[in-house]
Amino acid sequence: MPKSKNQKELAVKTLVDTLKESKMVVLTDFKGLKVKDITKLRRELSNNNAECAVMKKTMMALAFKEVGINFDVKALPGAIIGLNFDFGDNLDAVKIITKFAKTNSNMALLGGIWEKAFISANEVKVLATLPSREELLAKLVGTIQAPISCFVNVLAGNLRGLVQVINAYKDKKATA
Repeated sequence: MPKSKNQKELAVKTLVDTLKESKMVVLTDFKGLKVKDITKLRRELSNNNAECAVMKKTMMALAFKEVGINFDVKALPGAIIGLNFDFGDNLDAVKIITKFAKTNSNMALLGGIWEKAFISANEVKVLATLPSREELLAKLVGTIQAPISCFVNVLAGNLRGLVQVINAYKDKKATA
């Protein structure tokens, strides 16, 4: 059954609010996916501070215009597009969707919206390969700690050498 004008306006308003709130949006073509696969994806996204929505391109164009995103939605294939919103800073949704697209050949990445600009599907894949914030912090701590631990090892090396010389001298005296 077709939606009424009020329902469409409400859908566009909801999309505008969600676009303003989200950090990134991944656009997908989900044609041919089974309902159980989409349900599994939605569940995984909702567990990671993200959500999935489906929208017609005409309503997307209205919402994009209202938010200030300069992108021609008509360039995307199909009539209905999957919008995957990431509300966190870790780009978890991007990683989940990219992984899901690799395992499900029917789902295609079309691109994304990041900081009110369109990015290509390849750029979305590159973002998915970036390490998480926690991984970057761990690498930073390791890099900061490396010179200190090396310095401690150098200082301990002299003491170790002295202990080995004294033990060797003690063993030599014991055998003589």
